[in-house]
Parts: sequence; structure tokens; C-alpha cells
Amino acid sequence: MILYKNYNAEEYPQYDNYEAIEVSKTKDIPIDYKGVMGVPITFMDKYNPEQFEILWTTDRGGDGMLEEFKKKHDRFDAPVVKGVGIYKRILIRHRI
Repeated sequence: MILYKNYNAEEYPQYDNYEAIEVSKTKDIPIDYKGVMGVPITFMDKYNPEQFEILWTTDRGGDGMLEEFKKKHDRFDAPVVKGVGIYKRILIRHRI
């Protein structure tokens, strides 16, 4: 996948309940962000295992492998940004 956008905190908000940023469109994955990112399921059409590591999905209720990314919060069924729940995401990070 060819990436062209750079990370900036205003465009990519942190989740309230996960140690990850929200990327609302697969084409907008930042090229220079080294942490965990939540991307929509459309990411799977463009997924390259040499480029990205899939960590987990937010539809698991925050159990299992996701423990290391959870923040203190009462909701883990979906990511939350500024108190508002959004659609479930795939949590990924760059391999490169």
C-alpha cells in the first residue's frame, strides 16, 4: 500500500479506551506513525503482511491480546473518541 499522509494529532485523535489512534479511512494511514492505529475493515482489501502487523480487533470486548492496549475505561466493545463510540476497528501497526 502506498502511503502519503503524515501523522498530526488533530487529524488522528487518540481513543478514550485504547492506546491507539483513529484512522477513519484506509487511504489515510499515516506513513510516519509508529504506534497502534485503529483502521476500518476495508483495510483488509489492501493488507500487506510485510508492511503491517494486525494486533487485534475491537469487537472482542477488550479481552485477550488487547490487554496491553487498554486504557482505564468501562467500554471495550468499540473504540471511543471524545466520549462517542465509533464502529469497530482492526488494530494495526507498521512493520517497517
